[in-house]
Amino acid sequence: MTHASATTTDGIAAVVVSYNSASTIDDCLTRLRAADGVTEIRIVDNNSQDATVALVQRHASADARVRFIANPDNPGFSVACNQGAAASDAPWLAFVNPDCLPDADALARLRAHAAAHDGPVLLGGDLVDEAGVRDGAARRRDPDFGAMLRSAAARQLDVPVDDGTALQDVDAISGALMLMPRALFRRIGGFDSGYRLHAEDLDLCRRARMAGAAVRVANDVRVVHVRGVSSRSRPVFVEWHKHRGLWRYFRRFEAPRRSLPERGAVWAAIWLRFPLAVLRQLRR
Repeated sequence: MTHASATTTDGIAAVVVSYNSASTIDDCLTRLRAADGVTEIRIVDNNSQDATVALVQRHASADARVRFIANPDNPGFSVACNQGAAASDAPWLAFVNPDCLPDADALARLRAHAAAHDGPVLLGGDLVDEAGVRDGAARRRDPDFGAMLRSAAARQLDVPVDDGTALQDVDAISGALMLMPRALFRRIGGFDSGYRLHAEDLDLCRRARMAGAAVRVANDVRVVHVRGVSSRSRPVFVEWHKHRGLWRYFRRFEAPRRSLPERGAVWAAIWLRFPLAVLRQLRR
């Protein structure tokens, strides 16, 4: 069994939130256990009904760094991330989706980038699918819902990759893979538990920037992300909470500077889209 080599002063706590993740969780945890610098692994399971728990327990019994937290229901991604962070002590936090498959040096390289940065930074990796196609969610700008009402182009949040720089400044990275100092996570209050799933990463990134931190993507740290593994079996649930999250984000950051008619128009645009999004998912 491979153990990470890191001192307690620079160790990384990897937090994984699982839900019916049996198809990828074994590979993910095997990689995290072999990863450079990882001193703690916390898996928070949101009441999986497949083989996820058995797979996680096998890893926990084989490696003292692995601890398992079983929720009796599904309180959401944000709550579970906060649980995993609270159950660990390492000075660096890495939030890793169970369908992310990092190479052995990926998290340590992110940590090295962050440690060399002048000031606190929230870092993501260059996420790609199994065919090597880049995930646009790895590099995003803040949504502007008022602009989205007027322009289809404004609804595209992905920003182009700047391969000329190792660390690319962006407004937001993907919650599928995030690394940050624990001190920054504590200072901004962790994830907002009012989000069940979706948009919580946009919220966290925005609050990190408001607190003076940089948000960047490490274009030289590529990580495979097998997207949507735990959400394919529940499209209505996922789309409902996705749209609910977008409305919460709008109310928190944009609504105060919008007129009442604009707020109503945004509400209608979000919720009229919901049934169409569900139909699209059901046809896949």
